[in-house]
Amino acid sequence: MTTTTDLCFLSLQELATRIAAKDVSPVEATEAVLERIERLNPKLNAYITVMAGQALAGARAAADEIAAGKYRGPLHGVPVGVKDLCQTKGVRTTAGSKILADWVPDEDATVVRKLRDAGAVIVGKTHLHEWAFGATGINPHYGPAHNPWNVDCITGGSSSGSAVAVAAGMCFAALGSDTGGSIRIPSALCGVTGIKPTYGRVSTRNVIPLSWSLDHIGPMARTARDCALVLGAIAGHDPEEATSADTPVDDYAAKTEGGLRGLRVGVPAQAFESAEGEVSSIVQEAVATLARLGAKVEHIDLPQLDAMWATAGAVLLSEAATYHKEHIEQRPEDYGEDVIGRLRAGLELKAVDLVQGYRALAEIRRTCDDTLLNGLDLLAQPATQRVAVPIEEAKQDDPTLGLTRLTAQFDVTGQPACSVPCGWTKAGLPVGLQLVGRSFQEGTVLRAAHAFETQSGVPRPQPAVE
Repeated sequence: MTTTTDLCFLSLQELATRIAAKDVSPVEATEAVLERIERLNPKLNAYITVMAGQALAGARAAADEIAAGKYRGPLHGVPVGVKDLCQTKGVRTTAGSKILADWVPDEDATVVRKLRDAGAVIVGKTHLHEWAFGATGINPHYGPAHNPWNVDCITGGSSSGSAVAVAAGMCFAALGSDTGGSIRIPSALCGVTGIKPTYGRVSTRNVIPLSWSLDHIGPMARTARDCALVLGAIAGHDPEEATSADTPVDDYAAKTEGGLRGLRVGVPAQAFESAEGEVSSIVQEAVATLARLGAKVEHIDLPQLDAMWATAGAVLLSEAATYHKEHIEQRPEDYGEDVIGRLRAGLELKAVDLVQGYRALAEIRRTCDDTLLNGLDLLAQPATQRVAVPIEEAKQDDPTLGLTRLTAQFDVTGQPACSVPCGWTKAGLPVGLQLVGRSFQEGTVLRAAHAFETQSGVPRPQPAVE
C-alpha cells in the first residue's frame, strides 16, 4: 500500500507516469503534498506563502482535463514550488523582504506562466535569503530555513526553500534563481539536484532582479531527469525579455540517456584546494566514479577561475546597488544587516570598477567555452567548499563568500552548471558534485548527472525529518 509519504517521495517522472496512467490523481498528489507542508513547514520554513486553495482548484482542473483525454505532458497535475522572487498574479511576491511583504503582482513571471501552461500545480512560494542576496537562507523577516538533514543547520541560499521543499517531499520540483550559486549551493547542502541553465536560456521576465547580467532561472528536483522535464517546460525564447536567447530548445529528458562513455571531463585542481577535507575526498571519489563509468577524466589547471569570481563580485554588487538605491535611501531600516552591508559596498564602487567588470564579463562569455573547456565536454568539481554549518555559527560568521567561491564563476561565464548529490559526510550531511558544460549544452550536463545518479551506486536516502 502506498502511503502519503511514499507518494511525496516519488520522482517527478514516476508521479507523472502514474498520473498519465490514472493510477494517481493530481488531487491525491496535491493533498498529500499540502498535508506534508502543513505538518513540516513550521519546522523547516520552506514556504513563505502556501497556496492551498489555488493548488487544490488547479489539481481538480488537471484531473478533469486528464479524464477528458487532454493530457498536457509530464508536469500536468504535478505539485511544484516557485521561489518567492518570481511574480505570481494575485499572490503576494515578497522577494524575502520586508519592503515587498504585501505586494501582490497583477502579472505572472514568464516561467510561472509556462509552468501553468504545462499543467503544473503551484502549491506555494518558497523561502529565500532576503532579496536573493546571500547564501545561508537566514532571513531576518521570515526566519531561517532549516536543513532537513539537520534542522539546526543552514540550507544554503538563496533558493533555500526550494531546496528544502524538494528534499523533504513538500513538492516534486521547484524553481530557483542563480546569480552567484543560488541554485547549486542549496541543492548541494540539501541533497537535491539543481541546474543553472545557460544565461538567457530561461526568461527572467517579471522575476525580481538581483543582477540583470548574472541572473539565471532553473529547476531543482530530486533527480536530473526531473530537472530535465521542468527545464523543457520553462526554457525558450521570450520576445519580451531583452536577455532571452533565441536558441532552439532541446528535448532535455531524451538527452539524459547515453551514459558517460566517451564524455571528456576536466577536473580543475584549483577547485579542490580550498575544499574541506571530507568534501574534497567525497568529490574526488565521485570523479573516480565518472572515470569508472566511462568518462575520459583529465586533471587540469584553470587559474583564471579566480579572476572570474572577482568579476562576479564587481558586476553583482554594482547592479544590485543600482536596483536598490531608492529603497536604501528611503527605507534602510527595512533591510537585514548582511544585505544592506553588501548593497552599500556596491554603492561605494566606482564607475571604473563597473566598466572593467563589464569588459571582463563580455570577454569571458565570448571565450569561455574555448578557454575552460578546450577539448572537453564538462568540468567536474565540488559545488561548495563545505557542507551545511549550524545556523547559529552562520549568524556569527557569515559563510556566503566562501559558499559562492566555486559557483559564481559560472554565472559570469553563463555556462550551464548543476549540482548532483555525490555522497554524505560522517555527520550525515550531503555533498554536491558540480558539473559544468558548454553554453547551451544543458543536455550534456544532465546526461552526466543522470548517469552518475543511476549508475554510481551512491545511495540516495531520504531525510529523516517528520
